[in-house]
Amino acid sequence: MAATAQMEALVAALQDPETRENALLDLSKKRDMFADLAPTLWFSFGVVPALLQEIVAIYPLLNPPSLTNHASNRVCNALALLQCVASHPDTRGLFLAAHIPLFLYPFLNTVSKTRPFEYLRLTSLGVIGALVKMDDTEVINFLLSTEIIPLCLRTMELGSELSKTVATFIVQKILSDEVGLSYICATAERCYAVGTVLGGMVTQLAEQPSVRLLKHIIRCYLRLSDNPRARDCLRQCFPDQLRDPAFTAYLKDDVATQKWLVQLLHQLGYTT
Repeated sequence: MAATAQMEALVAALQDPETRENALLDLSKKRDMFADLAPTLWFSFGVVPALLQEIVAIYPLLNPPSLTNHASNRVCNALALLQCVASHPDTRGLFLAAHIPLFLYPFLNTVSKTRPFEYLRLTSLGVIGALVKMDDTEVINFLLSTEIIPLCLRTMELGSELSKTVATFIVQKILSDEVGLSYICATAERCYAVGTVLGGMVTQLAEQPSVRLLKHIIRCYLRLSDNPRARDCLRQCFPDQLRDPAFTAYLKDDVATQKWLVQLLHQLGYTT
């Protein structure tokens, strides 16, 4: 009961601009303590509009880039609460129906590599990542009706290692759904766009290895190779590094990823 009362008091504090900043900080830190936080946030009068107000308020700071650490931290606390809403089965559908992910897309469309912008991109990707984790075709259909693929590809090219990993995970989850695979493989241009960005990341990993990121890249390649059109496209832009034992040697402790790579090379016709 004490935890519930504390949660309700903090949620109520979100409605008042004078107390909102501290409430955002406290709730974002303690969100795992409150099992019913997502429905409480969604169904409490004025709370979701208050969170969206926090997001919209920093749009003018995106271009020209003038976002401070303080402003970035504050809006990221609001995004953390929206991630709770996106994750919860009772509010996920309502979250999508309200098209709330679209409010995050301006953050994914930025190119500044400073900490405030990188943290903002990463937290925004976390909200989208929470949606795709559910393996829900409704989520995939919604995302494909938006610009999520180009926005993820942009982050995969320009983001930090962690942002690239989350963006690649999102693309991987979209590809894992039949609707998502069909969408990306519908045209050679889409296949080539995804394949080119994946190949560019592999080239960068030759200088800064990351097993975590490479794992998601290989999963994307492997899923694409299930499609005949994509297989033809990938052969035109497949990175030589993935066929180089010296490069893939650092996967020696990741048996599952090694297996996926062997399967990928076979499906592309590079091994018998």
